[in-house]
Amino acid sequence: MDTSQQKNPPPVVELVEAVKVYGTEESPVIALNHVHFKVYPQEFVAIMGTSGSGKSTMLNVLGTLDRLDGGQYLFEGHNIEHFDDMQLSALRSHKIGFVFQSFHLLPNYTALENIELPMVYAKVPKTERRARAEHALARVGLMDRGHHLPTQLSGGQQQRVSIARALVNTPSLLLADEPTGALDSNTTQEILNIFKQLNQEGVTIVLVTHDLEVGKTSRRIVKMKDARILSDEIVR
Repeated sequence: MDTSQQKNPPPVVELVEAVKVYGTEESPVIALNHVHFKVYPQEFVAIMGTSGSGKSTMLNVLGTLDRLDGGQYLFEGHNIEHFDDMQLSALRSHKIGFVFQSFHLLPNYTALENIELPMVYAKVPKTERRARAEHALARVGLMDRGHHLPTQLSGGQQQRVSIARALVNTPSLLLADEPTGALDSNTTQEILNIFKQLNQEGVTIVLVTHDLEVGKTSRRIVKMKDARILSDEIVR
């Protein structure tokens, strides 16, 4: 069989002529300027650029936290520009996992309870929630910290909990916004190793970073400048 004739699988996400504008009509700020972008299943993509380049806007659009002002956003082949707020909420709940620079853990909830929260919103039965939360915590190597509060965890451990929370609903896409920005270099490497392992297990990841060393962890680097994609390269 001639493998050169095989087609790529459909993209998980695709932006077509994507436009996003902030500000007012008198003083518009173009954050995305007719951007074309695709991510295929099991890819690990880093989006890089200086402040104001459009990388964070791109991530917010992919996570349905911002809507486009022009163009299309296709998620698993579906044009979501016409989704209402309830449909977008369901999409985020079931299909997209988020990891942020500041971990966004609830301080009075244990690690396991924080991980269970997305499943509460997804109406997963209580007994299943605990089993899945424990499995997710084990995936990031923190099974012995499940009953600790965030204040009893190091920064790296808190980020591991937030990664486990992002994975617990088995999303199609994991979005990470400067996930190592608040961590020291040793802890950063530990978190990046987790991302690499997850990608090897088949998780599709899009990560925003300004740090080239972090970007090199990915398999593909997209560089942005002035609201456009400047380059898009496979790195390994």
